[in-house]
Amino acid sequence: MLRSLFIYLSKAGWARRIVMNWGVAQRMSSRFVAGEHLDQAVEAIKGLNDRGINATLDHLGENVTSPETAQAAAEEILNILDRIAEEGIRSGISVKLSQIGLVLDKALCEKNLLKILTRAQQLGIYVRIDMEDSSLVEHTLSCYFQALEHGFGGTVGIVIQSYLYRSGDDVRRILNQEGTIRLCKGAYKEPPSVAYPKKQQVDQNFDHLTTLLLDRSLEVGEPISPDGVFPPIPALATHDEDRIDFAVDYAKKIGLSKDMLEFQMLYGIRTDLQHELVEAGFPVRVYVPYGEQWYPYFTRRLAERPANLWFFISNYFRG
Repeated sequence: MLRSLFIYLSKAGWARRIVMNWGVAQRMSSRFVAGEHLDQAVEAIKGLNDRGINATLDHLGENVTSPETAQAAAEEILNILDRIAEEGIRSGISVKLSQIGLVLDKALCEKNLLKILTRAQQLGIYVRIDMEDSSLVEHTLSCYFQALEHGFGGTVGIVIQSYLYRSGDDVRRILNQEGTIRLCKGAYKEPPSVAYPKKQQVDQNFDHLTTLLLDRSLEVGEPISPDGVFPPIPALATHDEDRIDFAVDYAKKIGLSKDMLEFQMLYGIRTDLQHELVEAGFPVRVYVPYGEQWYPYFTRRLAERPANLWFFISNYFRG
């Protein structure tokens, strides 16, 4: 119930106006968001790199409402790519297609994505296309497959969410086209007609999809790049220790080396677990978001962990 409420609030304009002007929320959001400006995000990534952790950098924003805003978002992403190259940090980028025009004009989105991938390929930087709610899954996959057809296979990957019924078929389809996948559970409110309604079912599907990805990684035999920028085929995005243990045990069972899978986590969440995995010899990548549009991302993080929610509420009543 609380999760559904906060996912609703992540899209509510009235709630956004209240929360974004509240000092406590702004301070608390800094736990999950590296800052409002690119300089702050770059410094956060340098700190991660110093601890042996790679990154993927995301400029927050989604569901833009005009072609001009979509174009401005694409230009900002090009600036991010240039900055990553200039700084020499071990980071790729993550991109939501609704931020660059997908819900407005698919042709505009494809044009912007082509510009981004071209620049990324020139600079040797990896791009991960984020997955959004179920209404955009097929359109997002279509753009991804088109990018593969244009020869960007080594530059771009996609995200798959284990709570969707369709994800098994999507994983097989992507692997058949030699794609790379970040697997997560999913952070949007979806109806039971398209998504597993129970956590146990989502977890079971996550483990099943993990086996498909690790099997393919063993077959292909391509580890993470030496500079940490280009991930292996499977990137497992979870803070769930049971899911991590399952993946580690299955990798051992099939003889998959540690550098042929990657664990991904969110900035500010389970830093202890991030460091444990690095110490164990696994590649770890942290998703580092920044930007003024932090509200939807922040409320989704509250929805995911009750501890985050209760901290927020206690500070609210404390004033």
